[in-house]
Amino acid sequence: MSDKNIFIRTLKTIDELEELRRLESLIWSEYESIPSSQTITAIKNGGMALGAFLEEELIGFQYSFPGFINNKIYLCSHTLGIHPEYRKLGIGEKLKLAQKEESLKMGYDLITWTYDPLETVNGYLNLHKLGAKCSIYVENCYGEMQDELNQGMPSDRFTVDWWIKEASVERPSQYEVDGRLLIWLDRDLNGNFVPLEPVLNQDSSKGFLFVPVPSDFQIIKKINPDLALSWRRCTREVFVHYFEKGWSAIDLFRSKSNPELCYYVLKKL
Repeated sequence: MSDKNIFIRTLKTIDELEELRRLESLIWSEYESIPSSQTITAIKNGGMALGAFLEEELIGFQYSFPGFINNKIYLCSHTLGIHPEYRKLGIGEKLKLAQKEESLKMGYDLITWTYDPLETVNGYLNLHKLGAKCSIYVENCYGEMQDELNQGMPSDRFTVDWWIKEASVERPSQYEVDGRLLIWLDRDLNGNFVPLEPVLNQDSSKGFLFVPVPSDFQIIKKINPDLALSWRRCTREVFVHYFEKGWSAIDLFRSKSNPELCYYVLKKL
């Protein structure tokens, strides 16, 4: 299926937002869906809803509302969802770029959102493609979540800052990972990478540091929940420590030698 037949437009009417709510229920759960009375109120007061359509069918959405902290107004990008039958078509990126365009029209210069740092598809989009960055780690951000993607695991999240009027942090075309890894790794009897211990004594302000994470965390969760929890705890310790030391996550890439691993790139900004 080609993505050329997919178009993005804003959603403004109560009927459109109720359609968004139904799609949200399908992706996550009825319990997690946001009432259309809430979304339409947010949209009338500085918020935004975008829909991705294949002909007349809504197959993806993005919903945001305004935020305010420390005298700074920004757009809080709350949810982005794609119908399960239409994933891997680049719809998420299309929605985020449309969100950037509409946000600039509305006068915003900062968009923030959260995502699970162990979900590398999201990390690659957010940091590598969009050029957002992160220096805030929130432990168990949403408490215990019962949807299929999140249940059984603390809902730790990165808080992403996307300064949409600024250029992305300059990055090399290729990184040198050797000697700069922040988690020691081993393999178990099934060949899966196992995090042994974090490395917390790297603090040179020059260059980059690298945090390995599994390329497909959902598979790890299914085949070995204890291993998945080990990855959560070990990466949490590393990110919290280095973010407090002034480092930021600026990129994510897949390992060429070990495709089952991705690496987060940290830099002092």
